[in-house]
Amino acid sequence: MIKYRLECCNCNETFDSWFASSKEFEKLKKKNLLICHYCHSPKVTKSLMAPKLINSKSKLKDNSNLIELKNIKKTIKNYQKFIKDNFKYVGNNFAFEARSIHYDKKKNINGIYGKATKKDIQELKEEGIDTQVVPWLKDKDN
Repeated sequence: MIKYRLECCNCNETFDSWFASSKEFEKLKKKNLLICHYCHSPKVTKSLMAPKLINSKSKLKDNSNLIELKNIKKTIKNYQKFIKDNFKYVGNNFAFEARSIHYDKKKNINGIYGKATKKDIQELKEEGIDTQVVPWLKDKDN
């Protein structure tokens, strides 16, 4: 398979298309079976297109991105473990529980975590209740 950038001589639009081979492109062109995606003109030609070359530097860059993503994932997992070990999970009742702790000074809870909507979080912040959003990976992703 080969991908070509094609240009319409009629409307000057460009688009990409895949062909089985360069010979297949020439065969279709000769039979006027190539048409512009925009104006449906059969006056379509190949335009210049730089091939994507893979060298050791691009492999190294891709590898460093992968390592960086793994480090980020590891950091998130460490935060999750800390939160699970040190805070009480309240599920979908997070907003209610946060208000309960904030307004009832007698409650002696170190901290909670759970689920809340963006609206809930905004309302809690407007009430002066400090909340933080932490990215959370599901266990199957860990």
